[in-house]
Amino acid sequence: MTQLSFNEPAGVLIKTTCVDFPGLVAGSFFLKGCNLRCPYCYNTMLVTGKSDENDGLSSVNELFLHLEKRQGILKGLVISGGEPLLNPYTPFIIKKAKSLGYKIKLDTNGTLSDELEAFVFDKELKPDFIAMDIKTSPKRYATEICPEFSKFFENTSYFEKKLRKSAEIISENFKSECYEFRTVLVPELVQKEDIEKMAEILPKDASWQFAQFQGGNCLNPAYNEIIPYSDNEISELIEFAKTFIPGAELR
Repeated sequence: MTQLSFNEPAGVLIKTTCVDFPGLVAGSFFLKGCNLRCPYCYNTMLVTGKSDENDGLSSVNELFLHLEKRQGILKGLVISGGEPLLNPYTPFIIKKAKSLGYKIKLDTNGTLSDELEAFVFDKELKPDFIAMDIKTSPKRYATEICPEFSKFFENTSYFEKKLRKSAEIISENFKSECYEFRTVLVPELVQKEDIEKMAEILPKDASWQFAQFQGGNCLNPAYNEIIPYSDNEISELIEFAKTFIPGAELR
């Protein structure tokens, strides 16, 4: 087993954010590595995790020093990615931040339900807030969201089971004000029929946060040419989502 080095480039450190952790001034750490390949993702460096793309990345020790320096000023730490549930640094970061009195928000894509369950049922690792992404209709994950691995997931129910289980773990173990679900309104991936299928997985009292799609540096360059939804189209889609999940809104 490779020994972890807390001095190696590990992620992007955002020293202060007022928008990533609802209700708290926080820091954010975006870790390398992801099991998905969302075509509209702009964090290409983090998703691929290539060692030759480390410029601008901070080490875990640099993160720890920042948390110690800002102790008592920042109230929370957002751990994102990439996908933090598959990153070996995540448990160490959570424990360190908690020992300094920080609240923890964990961002996840929802496809690693077993790993999520292990974190949630470990009192040392359980975050205070969970944000789970839901990208499109579960049946489209194998072909649109994770095409590099589609040969392993020919049964499209694989992702639906994982996403549904993750949503259940979250809704059953966190108060409603301590979790949210997030969807980027990518015209190619999120249409009314997709919203209806996504809503079937979510708890009815969920906070479902939608965000406008913006092209630029997309993992799949073709997505840079996609025209975003208009304001009227977004309003129509969110009103449609509200018929299933009343807590749907544009962030």
